[in-house]
Amino acid sequence: MATIGPPDPGEPTSPTLTAPGDIAGRSPSGTSGIEGRTPFQLAWQRLRRDRVAMISLAVIVLIVLMAFLAPLAAVITGHPVNEQYRTTGLTPDGLPRGPSSEFWLGTDDLGRDILVRIAYGSRISLLVGVASTALTVVIGVVIGLAAGFLGGLVDTILARLIDVVLSVPFLLVAIALVSITGPSLIVTVLVIGFFSWASVARIVRGQVLSMREREFVEAARSLGSSNSRIMFVDILPNVLAPVIVYASLLIPVVIVVEATLSFLGLGLAPPTADWGGMISEAQNYYTTSWWFVVFPGGALLVTTLAFNLLGDGIRDAFDPRAERLMAK
Repeated sequence: MATIGPPDPGEPTSPTLTAPGDIAGRSPSGTSGIEGRTPFQLAWQRLRRDRVAMISLAVIVLIVLMAFLAPLAAVITGHPVNEQYRTTGLTPDGLPRGPSSEFWLGTDDLGRDILVRIAYGSRISLLVGVASTALTVVIGVVIGLAAGFLGGLVDTILARLIDVVLSVPFLLVAIALVSITGPSLIVTVLVIGFFSWASVARIVRGQVLSMREREFVEAARSLGSSNSRIMFVDILPNVLAPVIVYASLLIPVVIVVEATLSFLGLGLAPPTADWGGMISEAQNYYTTSWWFVVFPGGALLVTTLAFNLLGDGIRDAFDPRAERLMAK
């Protein structure tokens, strides 16, 4: 007759059985203790450890806040953006006045407050940079997907179109078109977006060419998915990383191009506050009124530098191997 009691130390004991959920590291409630992380989550974790990129991101946030709070700057200083102070804002010789308690960053050649105009000018630069980049990415991604996935005659035609757009002297054609149509915000965005999509399309096309024969694409075909669904649902998420990197580096380029057009007198029509236009107006006063050149130029420099450094950080976050190779 069997007795109930503790096992004899000399007798072998059977291994303790665990539930399948315990073997997988799950809690009794059935939730997993190990969660997978997407490439974007991994990139964000690497980006957060990049001090230069995070400082650049903080600077960009401050610039965005300055753009949103531009009317508040006019209220605090008591100087509307286009108000000309001929008596208090200009010297008896008609020159701009330097920084003071009334005009914190000085005045321009018409006696307008430079601080307020820089704040309003940030709106134009950010709007053109983001809108043109968004238009560029949308056009480039669609054409790149179509060329890389469809192949054949479609790829040949679109690839030659990309080559033609890349070979066009962008700045000269942009100047010609803006001079014909007249300066305006919409024309500037459309011109920059139309001549910038080819680089994005070439990047996307190269990525799609290497993916269209992969197993997950063949599986989608076997399930009867249409070409558009495969391109935008199955392939597009896998090419977003290089597109995001390129877009982050394209924004400062677009801002500089917009400032260049404004400097040449082909940007927004006066008296709209614009950094490039302010620098253009200051070129005759750099020997007598340094603040007229330094502050608008500094705002443009800080903005483009912050976006470039953030773009470098995003690139390293998505492809850490490239950073290690460069270090070697």
